[in-house]
Amino acid sequence: MRILIRYFFRGVRLVLTPFMIAGSRLMMPKGIERDPEDQRAVDAQTRRLALYHYPACPFCIKVRRVMHRLSLDIELRNAQGPGEYRETLRREGGRVMVPCLRIEQEDGSVRWLYESDDIIEYLLDHFEPE
Repeated sequence: MRILIRYFFRGVRLVLTPFMIAGSRLMMPKGIERDPEDQRAVDAQTRRLALYHYPACPFCIKVRRVMHRLSLDIELRNAQGPGEYRETLRREGGRVMVPCLRIEQEDGSVRWLYESDDIIEYLLDHFEPE
């Protein structure tokens, strides 16, 4: 019975994934415009950030929408399939859960921030214009 449920949800996900990705791209908010100098400063700060995500995860879509609205150039790392990003997320972050924001601190230490609402709060606190 368990295997039937697993395959049922895999099938649903397979059918819904293209619609979720297309919908997120069509409904993407307009990004804010900053002075070029301010945008360069923000871009320099975002070079220390990376978002581990799955393309069709609703919580990841929520975070990517905020990133787009704030005009943030944060590296996206798809951790869905087996590979380097998934293994890094498991090994260094402690668990394979997305979305996860990797934050490289000024002193070189790394902070792993899970939970979409916490990530959004961090982005708004650090990058939303006043």
